[in-house]
Parts: sequence; C-alpha cells; structure tokens
Amino acid sequence: MERIGKYEIVTLIGDGGTSSVYLARDPFSHREVAVKRLHPEILRDREHGRLYRHLLMNEASLAGKLIHPHIAQIFDAVVSDDDAYVVMEYVPGGTLAAFCRPDRLLPFDRLVEIIFKCTRALDYAYRQGVTHRDIKPANILLVDPEGQDIKISDFGAAFQTASETTQVSGVGSPAYMSPQQVREMPVNHQTDIYSLGVVMYQLLTGRLPFEASSNYSLLYRIANEPAPPPSSLRPEIPEALEAIVRRAMDKDLEHRYQDWAEFSHDLAQAFRNREVYAEREGPPDTEKFQTLRGLAFFREFTDVELWEIVRFSQWSRAKPGTVLLKEGESGDHFYFLADGEARVKKRGRLLNVLTPGECFGEMALFSAGGGVRSASVEATTEVAVIGVGASALQRASDACRMHFYKAFLEVLSTRLSLANARIANV
Repeated sequence: MERIGKYEIVTLIGDGGTSSVYLARDPFSHREVAVKRLHPEILRDREHGRLYRHLLMNEASLAGKLIHPHIAQIFDAVVSDDDAYVVMEYVPGGTLAAFCRPDRLLPFDRLVEIIFKCTRALDYAYRQGVTHRDIKPANILLVDPEGQDIKISDFGAAFQTASETTQVSGVGSPAYMSPQQVREMPVNHQTDIYSLGVVMYQLLTGRLPFEASSNYSLLYRIANEPAPPPSSLRPEIPEALEAIVRRAMDKDLEHRYQDWAEFSHDLAQAFRNREVYAEREGPPDTEKFQTLRGLAFFREFTDVELWEIVRFSQWSRAKPGTVLLKEGESGDHFYFLADGEARVKKRGRLLNVLTPGECFGEMALFSAGGGVRSASVEATTEVAVIGVGASALQRASDACRMHFYKAFLEVLSTRLSLANARIANV
C-alpha cells in the first residue's frame, strides 16, 4: 500500500497547481485523515519552493491551537527538503465552490446559516490572534453535502499576531481579496470580513462581484469600482441579505463591519425575518446559538461550548395549557424556557412563575436513574423550550459540563436565598 510517512493512502481527492490532497488512513489512531502534499516540482523550484514550504509551516504551526467545531483541525505535518505535507481532519462533503453556480444556488436559509457559522469560527480565530487572509468557497468545507455544517480550512496564508512568523505578502485568491490586500496595506480581521462578504455575494448570485480578463484589471476593479448590487443579478434576493453583503464588502474600513459580532448579529436578524427563511420544524442552528448566547444562564459559556449545546439539545414549542413536567413522574431531562411563561405547581398550589431564561427539572441531574418530578410545570402562554438529557450532558466536554454545574449552583443558591427570605417574612 502506498504511504505518505505513516499514513496509508486510500485515494486522491483533489489536485491543484501546487499540491495534491489524499484521503488517507492513520494506522495508529484508526481514523481517516486528509493529507495535503506539495508537488515535487514545487519543492525543487528555488523561489516557489521556499514560499510554499513557508505557507505549509504556517498552517502546521496552528496544530492544536484552533479547536473549534467549524474549523478543520490540523493533526501533523512534515516539512523537509525532500517532502512537505500537512495532515488534517477529513471533511467528506466537498466545498462551497459547488454552490457558486447559478444552477446550484442554496436556499436562503441554508446560505445564511453557513455564513453565520463562518463568522463565529473566524471570530474565534481572530480572538486567538489569527487572520485567515484566504477566505474563499474552496476553503470552506461541508461536513455533509446536503447539510449546513461547515469547517474552515487552509490557514497557510494566515497572519498570526502573537507569532514571530513573518506576514507573507502577495498571497490569497485575487477575486476574494479586500481592497486593503490589493493595495498591500496592513490587514486585520476586516479583510476576512470583506472576503466572506464576497463568498456570500457569490452564493447569492452565482457570480463574483468583480470579473476581468487579467489579474491587473481585476485588482484595479476591486480597489476602485463599486460592486453591482446582488439584486441586479437576482431580483428575489431579500433586502436584508443585500444590505449585509453591501456592508461586509464596503471598501471603506469605517463603514465595513467593525467586528465579527456585528456581522453575526445582522445574519441572525435576517434569519428572524420571515421573508428570508421558510417555515421548518424547529429553529435553525443560528437562532439556537443566538438564543443561548442571550440567556443569563449561559453567560460564561464559550462559543465552542454553545455550539456543542446546540448539537445535543432538543428544541420544541408548546401551546398554552401544555403540561411540560408532571408531578410524580420520572424523567432524566432538564429544561430552559426560551420564550413565553409557565407556572410551577405542587399539589395544585402555585409555587413559581417561570419566565424566559429560567431552568426547570434540573434535579434530574442529581438523581441516579432518573429523578421523580417534585412539581408540575404548565405553559400559560405559547412557550419555546430547550431540553437537555442527563446522559447527553455526561457525554459533553469537561469544560461544557463544568460550566453547567457552576451555573446550576448559582441557580440553586439564588432559589435558597429567595426561599429563606419568604420564610423570614412569614
């Protein structure tokens, strides 16, 4: 069997001008990986060999540093005079490039959710001191070709603010470069914001905002000309989405999104606009994430942990009068009220009124084999409820579980204080 280092080659999955990408098997961890290997002729080229070795080393230096559900992990790398490759997480669903054609455009709701996840991943990278500098559809991988889970890859051109690595100039894909990159000005996260705006433009219209017969003409247009409005190419594009693209791609840094939080916020608002997404069962992941971020219980959770909760939680709506928990029944789930109002009753007596952000049923966590409910909870208005199983929480990451337990201790402490105050006033 052919190998690259210790990795057993399964098949070639991509071939470019400078490197090939192979699906391989790691015989030690027994997992599938992707191996990106520079072509031998590139290594032998004195000028290009030095540049692409540098890019590969830059990418390899991020191994173990960017741990995020929407960033492809780097596992290993070898860079020598005779060989150069990097080993990364295998993401089987292809890339966003497949959906940049007019005949394969994504539904608006799926498109916005994908871009939203990109903003959160790139915000995480920025907070770790990393600016990608080569955001394009080919570097956004799909976990499933029919889904909206993504992984951002190829950080070879990344600029690391906390590193001694020299910022390489003249790298990136011209069609997605910001005006600041074109002019070879110092860049920061706003250059990635611009590039992601170009990706969004292309996903909406099936065309790039700027096209030209030569790179010189293309770069001139990026630096000096306004992009055609996306709706001029596809009239049904919602105004909210066009406004987001226009701001992300603004040539003036003062008018462009100042940070990823602003970009994410506007995407989440677009999701709430009924013109943008069709009715579906349960809210999209974007809305789930934003809901969790807005609840006080989750204020100390990181973005990575919130995405983890999005995946293992259960979301539902219930009409007024629905019994959400019944006194005396057993259960191993606990819940959060995301919207609406509910009443807590014991033996028919009102104990409490729950409002958005409050949790209930959490004693299931502390009862072996599923606790018996000590009170009933009934919806008094239409409610949105987030459910989490005790077993799902046990499988969560240590950091996520720790934050849950810490937040529950705060909840229990507050309830005890209120109970003592009530007793003192009797």
